[in-house]
Amino acid sequence: MRKDHRPYLAKRLHRHIERYYVNHFIKPNLDSMGAEAAIMKPWNLKIHGPNIHFGRGVHVITARDRKVQLTVWCQGEQEGRIDIGDYALLCPGVRLDSACHIEICANTMIAAGAYLTDADWHDIYDRTKPIGNAHKITLHDNVWIGDSAIVCKGVSIGANSIIGAGSVVTRDIPANVIAAGNPATVVKELDSARKLRRRRDLLADAQSLNRQIDYLERSLHGDNSWLGWLRTIVRPKRSD
Repeated sequence: MRKDHRPYLAKRLHRHIERYYVNHFIKPNLDSMGAEAAIMKPWNLKIHGPNIHFGRGVHVITARDRKVQLTVWCQGEQEGRIDIGDYALLCPGVRLDSACHIEICANTMIAAGAYLTDADWHDIYDRTKPIGNAHKITLHDNVWIGDSAIVCKGVSIGANSIIGAGSVVTRDIPANVIAAGNPATVVKELDSARKLRRRRDLLADAQSLNRQIDYLERSLHGDNSWLGWLRTIVRPKRSD
């Protein structure tokens, strides 16, 4: 479809269904979830294991063909943990696998298809032995991980830094740089004189933001009819 033909009330109903699903099926599977977390199509968020924490205003975007998966391994002395800080963003297809600790600090953005793993998942010499080496991953405040990038065990990425699409991060990256490649290396330093605007700046006033979203949805969907929406489903036209 070229545009969303749902009536305004249908769009509102969909948002209420998403909130209900989050409160009844997602929240009980998390150890904690801060206020104003928003999960789009939450039935495509797959959670496995304990010790998973969401901060305030965390946003998760999923798709039917690109589920978001958060997996924690706990067996014997090995116990993983995933902490997702305030106003962080996870996009479709993101996977986080932890047997140690993955810490994603506030305002961090993780683009579609990115993968973070804090373990090898098999011993190097004994391939029947699970987990292997495991070391904590830390993404500091306002980090941006590009599309399909991979962040490996033991890596720390400094505040405000950007990891280019498709990069493989095998060693620490300092703050305020752009890094890219396989293995990722610093290719540019950010301009320290320029002010950075973080996701918190947009999302901290949740009530105002919700009013703006509601106004936009009324503008976009207010003229759509139930009958017209049904027609686009059963008999779409080229212009739909």
